[in-house]
Amino acid sequence: MGKIAFLMAGQGAQYPGMVKDLYDNVACVKELFDNAEKVRPGTKEQCFEADKEVLNETKNTQPCMFLADVACALAAMDKGIKPDYIAGFSLGEIAALYLSGILSLEEAFDLVTLRGQLMSDAASKNVGGMLAVLTKEKDKLLSLCKEAGVYPVNFNCPGQIVVSGLKDKIDEFAKVLADEGMRAVPLAVSGPFHTPYMESASKGLRDKMATLTYNKMTIPMYSNVTATVYEDNKDAIIDNVTKQVMNPVRWEETLLDMEKKGIDTYIECGPGKVLQGLVKKTLKDVTILGINNMESLEAAANA
Repeated sequence: MGKIAFLMAGQGAQYPGMVKDLYDNVACVKELFDNAEKVRPGTKEQCFEADKEVLNETKNTQPCMFLADVACALAAMDKGIKPDYIAGFSLGEIAALYLSGILSLEEAFDLVTLRGQLMSDAASKNVGGMLAVLTKEKDKLLSLCKEAGVYPVNFNCPGQIVVSGLKDKIDEFAKVLADEGMRAVPLAVSGPFHTPYMESASKGLRDKMATLTYNKMTIPMYSNVTATVYEDNKDAIIDNVTKQVMNPVRWEETLLDMEKKGIDTYIECGPGKVLQGLVKKTLKDVTILGINNMESLEAAANA
């Protein structure tokens, strides 16, 4: 492998039983979950045994996905796979804050648990939805969003932009897209995430982050808000994380910037293969791997 980037998976990739075999077979992963269970009882059951409906509640999804992402990264590091850069997609950025050395595990887990609750509360007051729109007509889509009062929020890869907003407007916008011949796929969320409707969550996170301890960044990590590497200072870190919940995720730009830095190996850490797919659609002639179970861990270690 050449230069390596760890990509931390985001909300929506979760599934019951995720990373259970890593828990059963990798000592550092077992320690991770056992310690989290002491802080937030019921977390292991939600990850490994609960049904999809329970796991998909935002207040449960976020701490569980955080642990799954971190577990995959720690298992990779345990095999000698070390990242040169880290980026997390939305929720995955909190896992990156820990792995980059900025926050302790305890404070990062506390932060992500609060984030999940705050975003769930904001969504309950502003019921919304999100659509993944597949189109090459980016400028036209942005214009349609403005007219409809919805927000383009995740710039995932060429030809794929996620739109977010209040449920009635998103439902109506889906019809507009159909009339325009644009394909739209509804996402399994109930909140208008990454929009101004998350302002209360942003404020709550800012209050919490003012109380945390910030360490020197040991692995450069990317901001979803700027699509560039974080500035290694407290104010910039707080600004990026709190703005992120109500602003777009600039993922395509992040990947392109990584490519400019000579990164040629991209490893998705966490459930699913969403980020691997986005890399494939954005970059050429790079190595794309994923780690989410023992089989994929061994494959990455032998790559």
